Amino acid sequence: MILASTSPYRRALLARLRLDFSVLGSGVDESRLAGESPLGLATRLAHAKARHIAAGRPDAWVVGSDQVAVRGEDILGKPGTHARCIEMLRGSSGRTVTFLTAVAVVREADAARHEFVDRTEVVFRNLEEDTIARYVEAEEPLDCAGGFKSEGLGVALCKSIETRDPTALIGLPLLMLASVLRGVGYRIP
Repeated sequence: MILASTSPYRRALLARLRLDFSVLGSGVDESRLAGESPLGLATRLAHAKARHIAAGRPDAWVVGSDQVAVRGEDILGKPGTHARCIEMLRGSSGRTVTFLTAVAVVREADAARHEFVDRTEVVFRNLEEDTIARYVEAEEPLDCAGGFKSEGLGVALCKSIETRDPTALIGLPLLMLASVLRGVGYRIP
């Protein structure tokens, strides 16, 4: 099995299933296409990442994933800088952000493909400027869609989180992924 992602968060999540796997970055351009919906973006990228790696390793099961954070009509990417992260969290204060986490599990040898999407709704509490600044300084979630980490201190920024799978918000929905992997022959309890 190959995880088509260099994300340390996805790597740690997949490792929880105690399966042997390797990690390869896909190098897929993650730019949004003109007129592309957030759901379309997440599913296209998850599939493209998996397909890119699977093309060179046709007998391997390849897991690709992508997450898109949406607030109103805006897609929130990874902030990259402290200033952008503060701005992103300021805009999310008191609002709902939807996280769409798409997964594609493919094997080229037999054209096998399994795809699914998890939808998580995060309602942020009203955040004061000093709260946002302290959080960004403490956790530096600059590589996380939406600018926060629910698995860390970022959970304190939330009023509620509604999801079918708590691991989805971290970047890889393990409940459904484990089901898919069992279905293709992996021994997972």
